[in-house]
Amino acid sequence: MAKSLGIFVTTLGSLQHVIGITKAAKAKGSNVKVFFTWKATNLSKEPDFPALCELADDVSICVDSYQKQGFSVDDVPEGLTAKKMATQAQHGIIIEDFDCYLSL
Repeated sequence: MAKSLGIFVTTLGSLQHVIGITKAAKAKGSNVKVFFTWKATNLSKEPDFPALCELADDVSICVDSYQKQGFSVDDVPEGLTAKKMATQAQHGIIIEDFDCYLSL
């Protein structure tokens, strides 16, 4: 197993998969960063989202996509801080700095 895993999430209905993959990677000692963009920003409103934020080493969402999905930037999802309402640069970090990359 790689020492780090970046998960790029763009699809609805994938939160349970992200949680399962994150649990498995963490069990193997990996550092896990998850970035939500486009329609997947809606997943930040699901009841299990805060648990993912606790489990993963880093979780952030694309603030531009979040706004385009009809949410206010002032409505920071539970489990995140305002600093985690980020840009696509977070996606670039996954591509550049993580051993493995997964897109859902």
